[in-house]
Amino acid sequence: MHKVLLVDDQKLIRDGITSLLALSGKVAVVGECADGSGVVNACITLQPHVVLLDLSMPVMNGVQTLAALQQAGICIPVLILTTFDEHELVLKSIALGARGFLLKDVSLDTLVQAIATLAAGGSWFAPNITERLLGSVRGNKTSFTMPVQLEPLSDKELEILQLMAAGYSNKEIAAALYKSEGTVKNQCSAILAKLGVRDRTRAVLLALELGLIS
Repeated sequence: MHKVLLVDDQKLIRDGITSLLALSGKVAVVGECADGSGVVNACITLQPHVVLLDLSMPVMNGVQTLAALQQAGICIPVLILTTFDEHELVLKSIALGARGFLLKDVSLDTLVQAIATLAAGGSWFAPNITERLLGSVRGNKTSFTMPVQLEPLSDKELEILQLMAAGYSNKEIAAALYKSEGTVKNQCSAILAKLGVRDRTRAVLLALELGLIS
């Protein structure tokens, strides 16, 4: 049974998601928050396997919540619930380590599968959202240019890219791979250059579209 902390400012949505997940018999909502202000303490107290997080909330929104979790050193995977008009917030949430995102009208089966995937250490990025995010990013031709021919990434670079997608910092990647932080920084720069992007968020989005990571 996967334990979930549900964070959404609308009680009706929280009640609905809680009831649906209970029907699955595979996921239990162990706590609820109406905004991000209590999420850090709830994670420490309840130790959920996954945080199910809304982006647009009063007091403390989803992006601010992710930043607070990162600052507190809490590594519980976060699954974002979003709508099509929140591209900028989704991009920021990826940069802050969100491990997946789904539309709010997602089916129960897909939601349960995504939660299980994150709880097992994986990521879940809905293809339809990724497509639209890439479209919005590519709209700014000065900041996103697809290389004419993509230079292949080494196995080690793909491993680093997967950790980048999981929100790991250079220091955390270095510790995980037993490398120096300087070496990881150079490898991250090489990955960005090979993909023809200027930052980690765009690298992760492009890697997802190309199927380099999952």
